[in-house]
Amino acid sequence: MSDAIHFPDWRPAPGAAIRRAATVVVLRSTDTDDGGSANDAGAGRQPGKQAGMQVLLMRRNAREGDIHSGACVFPGGLVDAADRDAHACCTGLDDSTASAAMGLPEGGLDFFVAAMRECLEEAGLLFATAADGGALPPDVLDQIAALRPALNRGELSMRSLCERFGLRLAADRLVRISHWLTPPGVPKRYDTHFFVAEAPALQVASHDDGETVDRLWITPAEAIARAKEFKLVLPTLRTLQTLQQLGSIGAVMAHARALTSVPCWMPHLGTGARGMRPVAPDEPAWAELGRLDPHGRGTASYELVPGTAVRLSPRLIRVTAPNGSMMTGPGTNTYLIGGGAANEWAVIDPGPAMDDHVQAILAAAPGAIRWIFVTHTHKDHSPAAQALKHHTGAALLGMAPLHTEWQDTDFVPDTALSGGEVFVLPGPPISDEPADSTTNSRFGASTLRVIHTPGHAGNHLCYLLDEERMLFTGDHVMQGSTVVINPPDGDMGAYLRSLNELKTLPLEWLAPGHGFLMAQPSRAMQRIVDHRLQREAKVLAAVPTHEPAGTDALLATVYADVPPHLHAMARRSLLAHLLKLRDEARVAETAPGRWLQT
Repeated sequence: MSDAIHFPDWRPAPGAAIRRAATVVVLRSTDTDDGGSANDAGAGRQPGKQAGMQVLLMRRNAREGDIHSGACVFPGGLVDAADRDAHACCTGLDDSTASAAMGLPEGGLDFFVAAMRECLEEAGLLFATAADGGALPPDVLDQIAALRPALNRGELSMRSLCERFGLRLAADRLVRISHWLTPPGVPKRYDTHFFVAEAPALQVASHDDGETVDRLWITPAEAIARAKEFKLVLPTLRTLQTLQQLGSIGAVMAHARALTSVPCWMPHLGTGARGMRPVAPDEPAWAELGRLDPHGRGTASYELVPGTAVRLSPRLIRVTAPNGSMMTGPGTNTYLIGGGAANEWAVIDPGPAMDDHVQAILAAAPGAIRWIFVTHTHKDHSPAAQALKHHTGAALLGMAPLHTEWQDTDFVPDTALSGGEVFVLPGPPISDEPADSTTNSRFGASTLRVIHTPGHAGNHLCYLLDEERMLFTGDHVMQGSTVVINPPDGDMGAYLRSLNELKTLPLEWLAPGHGFLMAQPSRAMQRIVDHRLQREAKVLAAVPTHEPAGTDALLATVYADVPPHLHAMARRSLLAHLLKLRDEARVAETAPGRWLQT
C-alpha cells in the first residue's frame, strides 16, 4: 500500500457538518481464550500452529436507511461533550500532550476517552487500572458490565464510572495509527481518529445487543478474504490491510508509536462500473477526482474508459486509446488543449494507429485541430499522427526518432522541436461568468513550453502548460508502473538528470501518457529517482559477488523481487543501469555481457 497523503492544515468546506469520532482497533494473540464465542470458530489458533494476531470486529445492528447496516466494524463512535470531563481520570497522557501530537489547540484527549468509552459500550472491554495501577478485580469488572446499558444511554459518564470504582483510564495503552475524514458529498461526515491497542488481559469481549449484535475475533487475512460477507467499509478494509502487512501485535504497536505524523486519509467519491464509491488516496484516480469533483457530486470517474472524452479543465480534454496492456496500463492518453474565439485546438500524443481512437479524438475536439504535438515516437504514442493530419490538415511537431528499434519511423515532423520552444495557443474568450472547472471562463491563451527530456527515449519531449502548471509527461513519468529504459535509445543517466531538472519547475500537476492526472509532481519524480538509485545500489552490490558478473546472474539477484514473467523487460533496465555505471567508471565491461567492479 502506498503512503497516505497528509493534510496538516485540512479544514472542512464551508457549511460542511463534520462530527468528531474515535475508533479503537483491538488486537489479541490467537493463544487467547475469551470464552469461546461461536463466531470464533475457525478463527483461533489451530493445534500445531504458532500463535498469531487477531483483531476484534463488531457487527452493527441492521437499521433502515443506514448504508453501513450489518457491517463489521471496529468499536468506535462519536466524541461526547462529557468525554472531556474524564481527562482527570486518565493516566499516562494529558490533554496538552495529546493535542500537540494531533495538531490541535486542545481537546486531543477527548478522542482517547471516546475510543475507550465506545470500546466499553460496544465490546465490553475497558482500558483501565485500579487506583494503585493494578489490574481490575473480577468483581469490579462484573459490576461495570452491569452498568454498560446506563453508559450506552448516556445516563452514566466515564468520569462518574471512574469515580465510583476508583479507576484510572489507561490512555497510554492506545496509540494513534490513522486519521480518516469522510469524503465531501456524503450526508454524514466524520473526523475519525483510529487507535490500536492490545486487548486488556482477563477481559471478555461481548456485543451490547443494541449498537452491535455480534462480535468476532479474526485474523486480518481472513477478514480481508471475507470482505464482501462482512460488508467492510473502506477505512476498515485499509486498516486490516495495514495489520496484515505488519503481521504481529508487536510490529503494529511499534509502527504506530514510530509515526511522527499520523497519516490522514480523505477519500473522494467517484463513479464507474462498480457504481459510486469512495476512492482512497492510494488509488490512481484519487487526485484527479478531487480536482474535477471537489464537492463530491459523483460527476467524475475512477476509471479510464477508452474513447470517452474527459474535460479536465476549460482548456483541456483527455481521450484514452483502447490499447490497454501490461506495457501501456489502461491505454495511451491523448490530450487536447485550446479553444478561444477561433475555437482552435492542439493535440498532444495522437496515440496508436487505431481508427476508432482517431475518430474519438475528432469527436472530442470542440473545434478545429491545428497542431499535433508528439512526446516521442514509440508505437503507442505517435503513429495516429498521420491519420489525424489527413483528417485535419494540422501541423506535426516533435522530434524524429534517433533509433529504429520499436519506433514509429514514419513520423516526420513539419516543425522539428529540440526543447526550449514556446507556443502560445489561442485561448477561450474571457467571460463574465464565474470561473468553473468544466466550462470556458475567465482565462485567455494557453502557453505550451517544450522541454527535452531524454532517458526513456532519446527524442522524448515533455510539454509544460504554464497556466495550469501542468506537465504532459508522455512516458517520462507513468502512473502505477516503472518506465522501461531500453538502450541504446534509452539512457539511465540522462533519465535521472531529466527527472532532477523537472523537479525544479513550479509544477502542480502531471498529465501522464498512461494513467490519471497526478498531484505532487516533485514528490512523484523523487520517488522514481529514489527507486532507480536503490536498484542501482543493488547492481553495485551484486557485481562483485558474481565477478565476472554475467547478465543472467545479475538479473536473478538484482530483480529477485520482480516476477519472472517481467524479467525480459527488467533485463533492459538492468543493462541501462550497468551502462550508466560504466560511464561513471564504477564498473567495467570486460567482455560482452561480463562485468567487473572498478
